[in-house]
Amino acid sequence: MKRYNVAVVGATGLVGREVLNVLAERQFPVGKLTPLASEDSVGMIVEFKDEPHVVQRVSDETFEGIDFAIFAAGNRASARYAPVAAKAGATVIDNSSYFRMDPQVPLIIPEINGQQVFEHKGIIANPNCSTVQLVMVLYPLQREFGVRRAVVSTYQSVSGTGKRAFDELAEQSVALLSLKEAKVEVYPYRIGFNLLPQIGQIDEDGYSEEERKLKLETAKILGTDDILISPTCVRVPVFNCHSQAVHFELKSAATPRQVADVLSHFAGVAVIDGYLGVEPTKEEDGSKAPFYPLPSECSDRDEVFVGRIRQDDTVENGISLWSVMDNLRKGAALNAVQIAEMLL
Repeated sequence: MKRYNVAVVGATGLVGREVLNVLAERQFPVGKLTPLASEDSVGMIVEFKDEPHVVQRVSDETFEGIDFAIFAAGNRASARYAPVAAKAGATVIDNSSYFRMDPQVPLIIPEINGQQVFEHKGIIANPNCSTVQLVMVLYPLQREFGVRRAVVSTYQSVSGTGKRAFDELAEQSVALLSLKEAKVEVYPYRIGFNLLPQIGQIDEDGYSEEERKLKLETAKILGTDDILISPTCVRVPVFNCHSQAVHFELKSAATPRQVADVLSHFAGVAVIDGYLGVEPTKEEDGSKAPFYPLPSECSDRDEVFVGRIRQDDTVENGISLWSVMDNLRKGAALNAVQIAEMLL
């Protein structure tokens, strides 16, 4: 089997480390692995297939001989080095938002518009994690019933911001439970035992950056802006996994059981809905698994989990549901590796 040289930019971050895990788990044919990061992380050790690898500083020269460059280091690094990597002959798969709305750059969810991956010109964009989560549910419903409108409220974990936010939630939780003052550095307000209804800057229309991403990226992936998206994005004090409450207005009538059947047969989506008779499996200790998706149960899982499917009788052909997804995996690392797999 042919093997490929892979560089991971941002290898010491939460997403970068998850990329290494997914590459190993899915037995991606890596010949040489090159972990890259900024000056602050140079010399750190990351594990890949139980072997230590020394992190190198990303530079203009580090992409020579690289077949795939997976970027997980933010907009600044992608803007500076993704074109350099592509010019050196690497196929870039970028997790930042920098190239997503560039008309020359495909924005790919393999299960939905994977055929567009072959139209790339050296750079392929990975969608925002919340966009992936929404579209993985929206697309099969659009294909089967048609969708007029989706009202989505997101409950986004701190791992979506990065390790500093992950650590800050832990530190604030300990401080608050110890009746001490919680130090605030990463977010504009305390995240411990709190909710922040703003992710990114608020524009002149009152929408946050994250909400704009949901609307614009969904339209680009589906190739249409006919589906109305009304988002509210909220940061919650959960370490990992994003959740969404979505209310769909379909074009044709569908029962909750029909919706559950369509979703459960779509690759990458799993239905957990004890109220619909989709019986949960038993845990190792013999107890029943939850009747609906929970962030605590969905970490380190690849699927978008859906439950609480029910009729919304406030609109014609309304369906409401709840979904949970590991934002570090399908929302970032897994989707990036799946894109690379399509190109093998």
